[in-house]
Amino acid sequence: MAASPLVRIGTRRSALALAQSGMMQRAIGRALGVAEAEIEARVPLVPIVTTGDRVQDRRLLEIGGKAMFTKEIEEALLDGRVDVAVHSMKDVPADQPPGLCIAAIPEREDPRDAFVSRDWPGFDELPEGAVVGTASLRRQAQILAARPDLRIEMLRGNVDTRLRRLEAGDFDAILLACSGLARLGREAVITERLDMDRFPPAPGQGALALQTREDDIGADWVAALNHADTAVCVAAERGAMRALEGSCRTAVAAIAALTGARLALTTEMLAPDGSARWRRRGEIDLPTPDSARTLGERLGAEVHHDAGDQRIDV
Repeated sequence: MAASPLVRIGTRRSALALAQSGMMQRAIGRALGVAEAEIEARVPLVPIVTTGDRVQDRRLLEIGGKAMFTKEIEEALLDGRVDVAVHSMKDVPADQPPGLCIAAIPEREDPRDAFVSRDWPGFDELPEGAVVGTASLRRQAQILAARPDLRIEMLRGNVDTRLRRLEAGDFDAILLACSGLARLGREAVITERLDMDRFPPAPGQGALALQTREDDIGADWVAALNHADTAVCVAAERGAMRALEGSCRTAVAAIAALTGARLALTTEMLAPDGSARWRRRGEIDLPTPDSARTLGERLGAEVHHDAGDQRIDV
């Protein structure tokens, strides 16, 4: 008789989500002491289709924002159909539903944005009027802040869909996350890794979130997967996001880095058309998740005070 599952992992069905969840499946299985041959059975993946996956012809801000990638999986957690959800951290809203928590944050991948083009060696080499594909309001604003001569066109879909449309000539270039391409084994398509001073990423970009019910936050396997330095950096970035009311309706960026025992955070908000940007930078020593979050909230509040309401109406 087959042994029952120990931990069931809720995940989106996209190739990237399955690749990320597969990584966590193996890590959780090893943390639980499960034999490699038994991990798929004892720590099964439970694919779930989200609203964000079903609706591909509109920006997220038109269908409810980031929560459209997490809502159905969170419902499965609360119903007890799965025991942990694996999300891309940048897709996770600032506030957790009652009864759920971010229990662990594994070590982060490269947080930078990737410039991908068939014909042009870098972002600055794009010709005037070139068409760049993205569905991200942040990327749109940063592109236009650097190059107001470029044209932005909406591009949604999974990574392969976006790369096919680039190859078909629908765009001169597209922007993707380096982390996603790395997890899919597609780093070879990256033309240029964009500088994070000019193009700071979305809060939490490159990091994964392991979401559980609050009662499971102390499980041994959860603690084994948490990466303390990544968790501190992400706490700072999400603190800024909360203060800036970061969502798919606002162009918000934040990136934190640890150098020894010193944490530095840069956060910004941009006008959607790239015509203005407001930025703050701050540092603290010996950061904890709480003190990092407080730094992010303070810097984000300062930016918000200067920028005012930069939300796009739908």
